[in-house]
Amino acid sequence: MRRKIPSTAALLAFERAARHESFTRAAEELALTQSAVCRQIAALEDFLGLRLFRRTKRGVTLTEAGLSYSRQISARLDAMERDTLSVMAHHGRGATIELAVMPTFATRWLLPRLGGFLAGHPDVTVNMTNRTRPFLFADTEFDAAVYFGDAGWPGTEAHFLMRENTVPVCSPRMLGDRAGLTAQEIAALPLLQQTTRPYAWRQWFGSLDLHIAHDMTGTRYELFSMLAQAAMQDMGVALIPPFLIQEELDSGRLVIPLRHTYLSDKAYYLIIPERKAETASLAAFSEWLLGVAAEYRVVAGLE
Repeated sequence: MRRKIPSTAALLAFERAARHESFTRAAEELALTQSAVCRQIAALEDFLGLRLFRRTKRGVTLTEAGLSYSRQISARLDAMERDTLSVMAHHGRGATIELAVMPTFATRWLLPRLGGFLAGHPDVTVNMTNRTRPFLFADTEFDAAVYFGDAGWPGTEAHFLMRENTVPVCSPRMLGDRAGLTAQEIAALPLLQQTTRPYAWRQWFGSLDLHIAHDMTGTRYELFSMLAQAAMQDMGVALIPPFLIQEELDSGRLVIPLRHTYLSDKAYYLIIPERKAETASLAAFSEWLLGVAAEYRVVAGLE
């Protein structure tokens, strides 16, 4: 069956014209005449059976359908261009892994170690994109994901990496002359919350057999890097795994007011769609990452 796909030339003309809402500027960028762009747009509208632009005395504006279609087409053309550049760069050899990652984990833990994998697999490229919440692989270009939470994503394989050992951290100024704080003193300070871990403080206080009525109250941030920055600015106390803020702890910009660790019941996982599990590059990356994570768990006492 013939695919219902417009010509690439028509899509390129539409994408440029939609970006500028101008056939003239699209023609200039594509090195075409304005009439050629108009013909391509008209052909695309005939193919789709709907109007993408409204013609006005001042030029053209996108219709609602045109605006929606332009957003989808632009993303797909960008992805096609990335794939093409990747193939050209590798001369048809090697592979590219599109990896969705938890941003702070990727920056502070994964990236400093990734060179070890790339050195052993020079023909593999690992691209990373921030994703902090679950998603459907079928709706994205991702080949795998590093995710913190539960492992039960439908149609995937989940490989355990590590759990989190969270500790309270704050700026040294919040301690003043004190060497540390009690859990009750920490509870009296503003509690900075992590959006994707809403029960973190409740679990941490609970591990000390304490019930704090306001343990879920406080300013919320989605990323640990945001939490760390807020804590360094004296905005409150945050719960963060030390391995994500080691630089800040070593420099003294953050301190641990009470050395009580809570080992989370959830964990970091490498999530791979079942349909891609046998891909050679993903299998190699998975084997490497699981090995590095196992070594780290022993060193960090996370077993």
